[in-house]
Amino acid sequence: MGEVESVLKPRHEISALDAPEKFQEELARWFGKNGKDYPWRRTREPYEVLISEVMLQQTQIATVLGKGYYTRFLAAFPNVETLAVAEDSPLLKAWEGLGYYRRARMLRETARAVVAGFGGEFPSGLEELMRLPGIGRYTAGALRAFAFGLPAVVVDGNVSRVLARLMDCEKPIDDGEGIKRVWGWAADLADADRPSVHHAALMELGQSVCHPGVPDCLACPVSRFCEASAPERLPVKRGKVSITAMDEHALWLRDSDGCLLMHHESGKRRTGLWKLPVRELADVQHLPVLAEQRYAITRYRVTLRVYDGTAEVGLIQLTEGDAWVDPDDVATLAMAAPFRRVVEQLLANF
Repeated sequence: MGEVESVLKPRHEISALDAPEKFQEELARWFGKNGKDYPWRRTREPYEVLISEVMLQQTQIATVLGKGYYTRFLAAFPNVETLAVAEDSPLLKAWEGLGYYRRARMLRETARAVVAGFGGEFPSGLEELMRLPGIGRYTAGALRAFAFGLPAVVVDGNVSRVLARLMDCEKPIDDGEGIKRVWGWAADLADADRPSVHHAALMELGQSVCHPGVPDCLACPVSRFCEASAPERLPVKRGKVSITAMDEHALWLRDSDGCLLMHHESGKRRTGLWKLPVRELADVQHLPVLAEQRYAITRYRVTLRVYDGTAEVGLIQLTEGDAWVDPDDVATLAMAAPFRRVVEQLLANF
């Protein structure tokens, strides 16, 4: 492990667990002055809160906001009823670019369950919320806190890091025992009177002050409660998952009318999305490479190469899901970001 920069840190005075009310008050006061103005913080509508929470589970705030995903999705599906009856194509198109497309379909299942079981009104009870498809204890807690203003426990990655440092926890926080420990601390410190403010403040603290790597301890509003002597070395996590490199080989093929060969996916990960048709290396390695794109998905680092099959347009065997598409219609198709980028690049040049 490489050397980690040490930090200047105010002296620890008192445990947050021994003075939870003081901790809550100082955190809330700081948040009142420094909390950022996100659109989902301006609403108490459970549906809108749910959309933001699911989007942010595996996507950074800057991406969700900067590229307009949140507002665009709500414009397409403004309420739980419209999402419940959404067809795959417009649903995936509205989610395009966010990745992990299963989230969009699971949101639809949640919407259908709320419409069918609760007349379109979200329940507020923890157990009722957790019985809805796609909603676990984090999302249920977030809905209770941010939509209903009810006592809740909400723990995301930012909160886990803050709590591990506050308690100077040198044990892994991401195994079964560690997760239970962190949720227990979060429950002990939760502010039942101001749940929305408290949980948003903890998340904000982890995003802007107690961030990964070297935290800004001198700017921390609750530094006197922090027991860590070397917060830059926390939290501790289990061994990292190894990254696997893989190659993906796709065809660029246009017919005599200028139509582009595309493939409508049916696999588990990207069902319903469109992409360039993928082939085995042995089938395309003799063709010239037109473009190369690198992207990451879970534990894989993928190199996508696109081969020019123009010279063999009449010889290449089509497979199930392949279809000729007018280039003018490509923009309307739901497509994973790596393929969208390379298709737009090649359409502009070929």
